[in-house]
Amino acid sequence: MNIPMVDLVNQYQNIRKEMDKAIKSVLESGTFIMGPEVEAFEQEMADFTGVKFGIGCASGTEALQIALMTIGIQPGDEVITTPFTFVATAEVIVLFGAKPVFVDIDPLTYCIDVEKIEKAVSKRTKAIIPVHLYGQTADMDPINVIAKKHGLPVIEDAAQAVGAKYKEKPACGLGDMGCLSFFPSKNLGAYGDGGMVLTSNAKYAEQLRIIRNHGSSKRYHHTLLGLNSRLDAIQAAILRVKLSHLAEWNNARKDRAALYSELLKNANVITPVTADTNEHVFHQYTILSEDRDGLRDHLDKAGIANAIHYPIPLHLQPAYKHLGHQKGDFPTAEKISEKVISLPMYPELKEEDIHYIANKIVEYKNS
Repeated sequence: MNIPMVDLVNQYQNIRKEMDKAIKSVLESGTFIMGPEVEAFEQEMADFTGVKFGIGCASGTEALQIALMTIGIQPGDEVITTPFTFVATAEVIVLFGAKPVFVDIDPLTYCIDVEKIEKAVSKRTKAIIPVHLYGQTADMDPINVIAKKHGLPVIEDAAQAVGAKYKEKPACGLGDMGCLSFFPSKNLGAYGDGGMVLTSNAKYAEQLRIIRNHGSSKRYHHTLLGLNSRLDAIQAAILRVKLSHLAEWNNARKDRAALYSELLKNANVITPVTADTNEHVFHQYTILSEDRDGLRDHLDKAGIANAIHYPIPLHLQPAYKHLGHQKGDFPTAEKISEKVISLPMYPELKEEDIHYIANKIVEYKNS
């Protein structure tokens, strides 16, 4: 038995004709950077997320980066976010000479704890970046109330949550800007890197477009300091095909998550909790185990792929030691990081494979 974390080859085989046709069309067009495929995909993503503008870029990391540049991030500024996330969320803040101000996480959803955010606001605070972790959104209404009170933009890190909803509203349309990653393993993944910023703010959209293209809106005229962060036409064409299947794929993920949770009721693990306000799209199906290392070894021997998202909170990473944090500063994030295990999760995952995985987890409890 060999069950992978994701199966992108199988996914490709299922949509091969559509995908090959889309790629061939771009190759025959001769337009590989920006152009009509990118523009069409940007509009389709804007419609999908319920916003006015989509601005494609080179990666999810650079989506966060150009969003911060758009609000004028400067050295010495502070940005409130979570320590329990992929490193890119804090990385882009530090690269500007700004400071990530971490707030501990909710013990049930593992998203930022909204009750702790306001205490972290200071005169230097420039923005709030909530992370929609594992496929469900942070509790956005209280975050927006705090942001409005203090005049702060909210930038959603929705890299793991394309298609997720909060009170029936799509992720990326819940704050001032929403950032997506199209890394291949994402629910909506390219065949390489790609990203996008979504917004309904016309001024932000204009600046985002300029910044991603070397600070230029007219060739060889550079009005802003910018980046080379453009979305390739081939990736846009690939993503357009996949977007037409995304709702179906996300529903398949929900079905597989429900089956996992049902089968693991009697296992010695804690299954994911979905907030009442949320529609979870299960980018990851992540459980908690008191004996994570032992369970992981048991799964490895059974041919079941597994992963840890994330083993070390950002405040304890060597790259961020300059922030002066120490163990115990964010106890919930630290506790959760010691117990999380992500199980195989993808739309093509077979029901019999889920039964096999669940049986092995229950078996470990009784061994």
